[in-house]
Amino acid sequence: MPTKVTAVLSVALLAAVSLAACGDDGGEQSANNEITVWTEENLEDRMAVQNAIVTEFTQKTGIKVKLVGVAEDQFSQTITAAAAADDLPDVIGALPLSAVRELEANDLLDTETPGKIVDGLGRDTFSPRALELDSSGGTLLAVPSDGWAQLILYRKDLFDKAGLRPPDTYEALQEAATKLNTGGVAGITLAIAPKDSFTAQSFEHIAQANGCQLVDGSGNVTLDSPQCVKAFEFYANLAKNLSVKGKQDVDSTRATYFSGKAAMTIWSSFILDELAGLRKDALPSCAQCRENPEWLAGNTGVVTALKGPDGAAPAQYGEIVSWVITRDAAKDPASTFVSYMMNEGYERWIGMAPEGKFPTRKGFEAKWDALPAGVDTKKPLADVYPADVLDALRKSPDTFARWGIPQGQGKLVGATMGELPVPKALSMVVDGSLTPQAAAAQAKADVESIKRGIRQ
Repeated sequence: MPTKVTAVLSVALLAAVSLAACGDDGGEQSANNEITVWTEENLEDRMAVQNAIVTEFTQKTGIKVKLVGVAEDQFSQTITAAAAADDLPDVIGALPLSAVRELEANDLLDTETPGKIVDGLGRDTFSPRALELDSSGGTLLAVPSDGWAQLILYRKDLFDKAGLRPPDTYEALQEAATKLNTGGVAGITLAIAPKDSFTAQSFEHIAQANGCQLVDGSGNVTLDSPQCVKAFEFYANLAKNLSVKGKQDVDSTRATYFSGKAAMTIWSSFILDELAGLRKDALPSCAQCRENPEWLAGNTGVVTALKGPDGAAPAQYGEIVSWVITRDAAKDPASTFVSYMMNEGYERWIGMAPEGKFPTRKGFEAKWDALPAGVDTKKPLADVYPADVLDALRKSPDTFARWGIPQGQGKLVGATMGELPVPKALSMVVDGSLTPQAAAAQAKADVESIKRGIRQ
């Protein structure tokens, strides 16, 4: 996951200490009109924003909130311990899709209240795809709050000069990478490091576009399908012949694109403020960028959804994060809190990092455009990127596709991201030790092995 996403993963001990200090059980919380809320938005500056919203919420409603930051990489362990101790929080925020499904599998969710919250706020004000990804058998498991997207970034100036169309299909991407792979500039810089989850995310973006799925509706692993073999072949060819040599990863792909030495890259939307020169530790370094830090942003086009030859429709990898209410929660105050965060507190919530928090609710478009992004320098994305780019970004949650989530295999998805069998197989195609067919078969076998381990 990109740098600013992994920054959310803080020291587990801090979470454990915080949790130990918040040991009220659900009954006492209800009696005292008090709820405990965990949040995976646990960076210090984001906790400050959330605490300010919580203070205002308590003033307006009289409901007290204990806000606890929890590290994403320690969530499974922490929630398992809390459930065993009968000490679940009432609400959890910023949960990724796989974590929502993990809670569903372990019967830790209140599955009635989310639908009521969404209906109360207006179901038609939510991204239909976000609601779909958060649903199981027609039941809404969580309230989708926002999302970040995997994007194809491309040099508009180079594309225009070469008479190329935007890389929104396999064919167009291949043509552009081939034509622009010259003169010291790679056609594309693409992650291929086998131990980097960013490689898995980048490949899933390419694979989903071609209709390649991790599992079918029955949970059978399908990574050896013709659609997946084609995706392995396509990605590996780009990485081997048209990208920068070596095991490129999350940091090197960004650095190569920022230096002007690649015509395209695949990266998450968290790159947008860095691309605009708003973060000192990740500044664009191309020759033109030295005089104008926003030059690269102004000359970068954005493709959200991609379509492969076997794909039914354009698709892209993206993450939806959500609010969940646990099975033992104090329902009324918990529901009131989540509704508040999705309404009165929503602008400040997505404003914590607008480049990685696309609203899943309609009606906040203009406010999102104006929210200041950046770290060392703050500036609205609308001051840097054209309206058509912002419009595409805002709409991107409607085209998000994810392996395993709609099939109820969130726990398997989480486990594969831990062991990374697909990047391992993909890397072996690039180094010539496996064919695409053999890599697909190996990835399938490895995922099946992981799946058997989960059952145990």
